[in-house]
Amino acid sequence: MLTARRTRRRAFTLVEAVVATSITAVAGSALLLGINSSLKTTNDVLYQSVSAGLAQRLMDEIAGKLYCDPTAPYQYPLGPNAYESGSVCRERYYETGAYNGFTAQPPKDYWGVVIGTEDGQGGTRDPRFQISSTLFANWQQSVTVYYLNPANLSQALPAGQTSDYRAAEVKIYFKDPNQGTRLLATQRRVFPYVPPQ
Repeated sequence: MLTARRTRRRAFTLVEAVVATSITAVAGSALLLGINSSLKTTNDVLYQSVSAGLAQRLMDEIAGKLYCDPTAPYQYPLGPNAYESGSVCRERYYETGAYNGFTAQPPKDYWGVVIGTEDGQGGTRDPRFQISSTLFANWQQSVTVYYLNPANLSQALPAGQTSDYRAAEVKIYFKDPNQGTRLLATQRRVFPYVPPQ
């Protein structure tokens, strides 16, 4: 009589398979979380770099203007006069005080053209060389100009008081519909008034 030999095969049990699948799932989740965190950090660094450039660009523009209107060195309140307000954007601003209260969303250049579409001369560049129209849609640039205490240039003077020192602050914000408004960059510069001799 022939007896059948039983061959013992070693295989995974159901419990071992479930444990292995669980370990793989946890490892995969950790890997995806790390990738997501890395992408968010990269995105934040990109936003901060771009916003710092936008703030510096606007501050350089302000620094290239006169300290004040020669006929009214201690103007109060600061802001654009009737002539300066009659422009599309900032092309008529000729003194630092005119920038007080300026805001634009999306950010615009000197002539009022949206950043990323401008040609640097008041027009728009060829559509093939423009950035996506939605890239800066939620970005905002804002400027505040105020008089400073001559004894402490980090201190703003109360409303109505003037001095020979003004500070200009440029801020770039990102308005996220889900997370609210975030300040991305700030530039501050002090401008002294030197009366003509």
